[in-house]
Amino acid sequence: MSSPMKSIVYVVAALAAVGIMVAISATPDRAPETETAPAASVVATPEIMAEAGTMTLEVPEMHCQFACFPRVQETLEKNDAVSEVALVDQPDPNALTVKKVVVKYDAGFDVSSALAALQEQGFTSAQKVQ
Repeated sequence: MSSPMKSIVYVVAALAAVGIMVAISATPDRAPETETAPAASVVATPEIMAEAGTMTLEVPEMHCQFACFPRVQETLEKNDAVSEVALVDQPDPNALTVKKVVVKYDAGFDVSSALAALQEQGFTSAQKVQ
């Protein structure tokens, strides 16, 4: 292909890319038909633990051991009834594949407020496993 022809092809490709970007940015975000109220507006029934113990929380949005897990740990440990938060043992120590934490807590630990605190930090799918 000759040099002037390549230039024309590149210009057409660039214009197509710009057109696609404009179309994408101009498309309004539409919520799915079955969407429920945002998690922040849902009032959870308090689940307060009567005795000290441990429980496992699954945190699907926790993607790494170096930024996400410390944020989850710090968020949960702000709760006075939480004494320790540990990452579940990983099959591969270099990858976070099991997205769960074990929470050691004292009597009075409110699970629903802990999950709400995680949701505020962007871990919106966090849930009690056991």
